Amino acid sequence: MKKTGLLLLILLCVVPLAAQTGETALLQKLDETLARQEGYAREKAQEIERLRETLPGVASDRQQYAVLRQLYEAYNSRNADSARAVVREIEKLAQRTGNERYRLAAVLYTAEIQSKAGMFKEALDLINALDRSSLPPDLLPYYYHIYRSLYGFMAEYALSPSQIDNYLGLADTYRDSILLLNPPGSAIHTIVQADRLNAHNRPGEAIENLVAFLGKHPEAIHNPQFTYTLSEAYRLKNDVQKQKEQLLYSAIADAESANKEYISLRELAVLLYREGDIDRAYRYMKYCIDDASIYNARLRLIEILKMFPVINQTYQDKTASQQKKMQGLLAGISVLALFLLFAIFYVYKQHKQVVCVNRQLKKLNHRMHEANEKLKEANRSLAENAYLKEAYIGRYIDQCSVYIEKMEAYRHTLNGIASKDGVKELIAKIKSTQFIDDELKEFYANFDETFLHLFPSFVEDFNALLTPGEQMPLALKEQGRLNTELRIFALIRLGITDSVKIAQFLRYSVRTIYNYRTKMRNKAAGNRDDFEKEVMKIGKPAE
Repeated sequence: MKKTGLLLLILLCVVPLAAQTGETALLQKLDETLARQEGYAREKAQEIERLRETLPGVASDRQQYAVLRQLYEAYNSRNADSARAVVREIEKLAQRTGNERYRLAAVLYTAEIQSKAGMFKEALDLINALDRSSLPPDLLPYYYHIYRSLYGFMAEYALSPSQIDNYLGLADTYRDSILLLNPPGSAIHTIVQADRLNAHNRPGEAIENLVAFLGKHPEAIHNPQFTYTLSEAYRLKNDVQKQKEQLLYSAIADAESANKEYISLRELAVLLYREGDIDRAYRYMKYCIDDASIYNARLRLIEILKMFPVINQTYQDKTASQQKKMQGLLAGISVLALFLLFAIFYVYKQHKQVVCVNRQLKKLNHRMHEANEKLKEANRSLAENAYLKEAYIGRYIDQCSVYIEKMEAYRHTLNGIASKDGVKELIAKIKSTQFIDDELKEFYANFDETFLHLFPSFVEDFNALLTPGEQMPLALKEQGRLNTELRIFALIRLGITDSVKIAQFLRYSVRTIYNYRTKMRNKAAGNRDDFEKEVMKIGKPAE
């Protein structure tokens, strides 16, 4: 009994350690893969370029369509705009040749792109207009796949429970259609079947099927869709460790294929954030934002921006805490340096005639030099961290501004479509700018609060650069708000000096921004040409 108990204790210690070691290795591999992402993207771009170079030499329309289809598949997970361009080429080919199959494929491709962009109504209008009986058999699985994905997206963004249930039911119907068209035992059938089991809250069966398939086909571990579906099943089973493991496999596969339209890395970042791995969570979310911007995936950006501010704030808090610890260390080093100086002076005065003491003095001088070098290095590190913090905040603000511009542009597009179709109620809703106004009000309030948190003395320092009687009211700072002039120069302090970008951010004309900047320069206490340079120095340590 004692031996059995001892063996059980050893197993309880070894198994979690082994799991942790495997997870550490996967995290390291993911970090290495993401570090090589530019190389993977360059290789994919070269493959696409070689494929494009074959187009002029293609002899037949059929071969040209085959090459264009390969190009669409290559762009579909990397860049939505390039994918749209390829679809337009397929549409031209269909129009020139009168080939109905090419036209139908172009319609399906367009519907898929629109669904990923959040244009649900347009995608539904396109695909609903198709006669299912006229579709070639090989396009039917793709047709059902678009319906299933589209209703899945709509369920995620629906507001009422009845809408969610309705869309999930429709997605389930088309999922069943996909299963009927794919042979049991195939990878697609296995993944879709597992997805269906997850949707019906039967994750145990989904895991059993996926693991059995993986035993017969080990290469499926490199299929990001397969491993993501398996991670979803483990999530429903509340097995966070295995969920994370499968998300790691999925994220690695996405990165190796230079895929820009994915979900695994974002969900992995959220898991790591909850576990306290703030640095990785922040870094992975940055990758997600960059890739979603490259792909132009509006839905992914919305999903990411729901969580990124929370992770970003935690990361900034952690950085601030580290800086405070560094400042305490620097204070300790400074005190130590003072003691060293006193000791050196005392020893020199009392024992300057003794050779032995002279040697000790040289050693102490050498130690003091090393301490000063460490102090300089620590100061450089603090300055670099402050610069990085400003760069990240500036980039985040710029991205949010661009996002708001896109939302307004999207509202105008829907307004035009609704006007054309005569949907009066939709027109009335879309014509209202209340949504944009509210979002801008909240966005500017968050910007003011964040900026004043980072630069608490900005208003006072800014006023110090102005002539007496022209200073900004300090009551703004007490309310946690900035006026237009202060916002313009807050953006300049963050490194956004282009009047066009400032105008986009503040929703003014470029001429108005130029006038504000000129007006404030004319109020400068010193040289007006150096005014904005002095603003850029606010909050930086003196050199």
